[in-house]
Amino acid sequence: MARYVYVIGTADTKLEELVWLKSCLHAAGVDSRIIDVSTGTPAELSENSKIDIPATQVAEYHLEGSAAVFCNERGRAVTAMSVALSRFLRSQSEDISGLLGIGGSGGTALISPAMKAMPIGMPKLMVSTMASGNVSEYVGGMDIAMLYTVTDLSGLNYLSRSILSNAANMIAGAVNHVIAPNRAQKPVLGLTMFGVTTPGINQLVARLNHQYDPLVFHATGNGGTSMERLVENGEIVGVLDITLTEIADLLFGGVLACPETRLDCIAQTEVPWVGSTGALDMVNFGEPGSIPERYAQRQFVEHNAQVTLMRTTPEENYQLGKWIGRKLNLCNGPVSFIIPEGGFSALDAPGQPFFDPKARQAFAEGLESVVLQTSQRRIIKTPHHINAPEFAALVIEELNIVMQHQGNCPPPGLGEH
Repeated sequence: MARYVYVIGTADTKLEELVWLKSCLHAAGVDSRIIDVSTGTPAELSENSKIDIPATQVAEYHLEGSAAVFCNERGRAVTAMSVALSRFLRSQSEDISGLLGIGGSGGTALISPAMKAMPIGMPKLMVSTMASGNVSEYVGGMDIAMLYTVTDLSGLNYLSRSILSNAANMIAGAVNHVIAPNRAQKPVLGLTMFGVTTPGINQLVARLNHQYDPLVFHATGNGGTSMERLVENGEIVGVLDITLTEIADLLFGGVLACPETRLDCIAQTEVPWVGSTGALDMVNFGEPGSIPERYAQRQFVEHNAQVTLMRTTPEENYQLGKWIGRKLNLCNGPVSFIIPEGGFSALDAPGQPFFDPKARQAFAEGLESVVLQTSQRRIIKTPHHINAPEFAALVIEELNIVMQHQGNCPPPGLGEH
């Protein structure tokens, strides 16, 4: 069965660009279809033989029918068409080899959520006037590539032809040379890591990879979300959530914040989970000039020219403990939380700038003041540092326990190599 790159955009304003992309894909030996997601009234959407799937057909996939899309209110229409497009693409998934979207602010807001609804590994490229700014809302925890248009998408010119040709060749390369992932032969674990917890996570991976297939997620705002998506899909059987720094950014205005829903997936799926305090000693900001004025007198470490780290206070650590504790109380599956009293990161160690036993103690007090401990919801304290070998050994011990609770106990000998 032939498969196609779906070239998606609003044909009422971007038809010339969509046709150009299709011609470039044809030249690259790739079959494609133009999918119109215009949101004008059906009477305004003229039939055009260059469009393979008209907007009226896409709109019918909305749960409330096409009337929800063609409602004469642009904001609502864009949101509704995005929902319809998501459902349409899922219905056509066996027909799709890749997705190539083009748009300005509205088109990007419409198309990118639909891309996020498609499987990880399917090639996805969004050509957008918004791609030079903060793209986290468009990409989220998914494998969406974004290409900046430089100029606006307002007809073809010498520059847009070049950029759109590049986009077509990028997606053509992806679909022509796709390497289908082999399904994991071993149970898959999810682990969260930040630069300052890397030594500890590396020890865990080295000791676990003979029994598990460890997937390490960078806790930079969407890392935890990406991991939880795979948990929801049933691809991850256990989680070592050692680095929860995204929660500190969420609560205190950092730039690498997770959503408020972080950890909800753990409660909903009851996946075996071991958590810890990795990098809760810091909040991430950009270059020094970007730090909010209210934090001017705080303690900072310049990680690099683009990243400045702020030490969390004992009061903030107490809040972090309570926030995490409330989430853990929602978990009826097996969860263990380990507090490394020797330090939460490489910067929270003797002689390092963020070393603060009072802050660590405040976190423990906040967590313990909230968590209702049971045989399956446990808090464990260790005097060791989060990057110490002894901490890694304890994590593996707790992993064995939570996996036993879930009936997913690995063969004997885990962690002995």
